[in-house]
Amino acid sequence: MDIEKIRTLIELMEEKDLVNLEIKTGEDSVSLTRHYNTPMPSMMAASPAYISEPQSEAVHTGSVETSPMVGVFYAAPSPNDPPFVTPGQKVQAGDTLGIIEAMKIMNPLEATQSGIIDAILVENGDVVQFGQPVIRYRS
Repeated sequence: MDIEKIRTLIELMEEKDLVNLEIKTGEDSVSLTRHYNTPMPSMMAASPAYISEPQSEAVHTGSVETSPMVGVFYAAPSPNDPPFVTPGQKVQAGDTLGIIEAMKIMNPLEATQSGIIDAILVENGDVVQFGQPVIRYRS
């Protein structure tokens, strides 16, 4: 991949405020990561209805749903809609728990098990990393 294409990708990352970008074409591949010195701005303002209980110092033992990718977590389909799930809600495997936006594609975060939501571990609009715990079930 030539340097001009890489520069174009860097400009795209800055324009779209992307943290990670990976591209593979044939045998060529490039992986770019931006690092911030200050907190990254949220793409949607967090509404109090989307924020779960504050995290305490106690050790929690329930199983968790983790992020399958790097992206921005959204608790609801749009800012004016109620969240997909709230603490205390019962969910079935396959239910949508939230959305992770990666490269302007909205990817549903689906429950891999049935259970009761104990806590939402990230806030609406937070950038999540691959494997980061997002939802905790009651044990």
